Amino acid sequence: MNYEHYIQGYCHIRNNHISLNGDFVYKSDDAPFSEFIKAAYKHLEIDYSKFFKMDNLSKLAFLTAEVLLKDETEKNIGLVLSNKAASLDTDRKHQESIKNYPSPAVFVYTLPNICLGEISIKHQLHSENSFFVFDKFNAESLHTYANSLLAENKSEKVLCGWVNFDNEKYDAFLYVVAKKGTFVHSIAEINRLY
Repeated sequence: MNYEHYIQGYCHIRNNHISLNGDFVYKSDDAPFSEFIKAAYKHLEIDYSKFFKMDNLSKLAFLTAEVLLKDETEKNIGLVLSNKAASLDTDRKHQESIKNYPSPAVFVYTLPNICLGEISIKHQLHSENSFFVFDKFNAESLHTYANSLLAENKSEKVLCGWVNFDNEKYDAFLYVVAKKGTFVHSIAEINRLY
């Protein structure tokens, strides 16, 4: 069987800039990530108090997903995210904290897939989810996994992409795959949009 799926929408967060489907959403000049992400959260008028307790990777993934899923009503959305650094940024903070007294609030974020939980809680998703660590952005794996979830009717839509945070360097590219959309869901198209 040949299943054809589409990219319904995509979002980038890089270099203090947020775009949705290639259109500017928010920009902040030369602010450190912590200031940029809080200002973007306020600008987008998101109301989710747990946001301020999250680690940087979760904040980045959560905000990127929020831009894409803001008006989404579907609850059977699979999540397939990836990055290079896993949760290394938070792992370093946890390692530092155990010199004095380990912080449970930091420890809880020492797995990269915790950001999937944050997105799922906010959007009440009870669906398949996976987090992969690759050396670089891997469109082929994301394409294959998303198509599999849709073809096997495990998800109605799939939120997938790349969300990496390490030493104040960050890059997020998430997109929603569905049965209808603007762009054909192909490896070439995913790489082009990335």
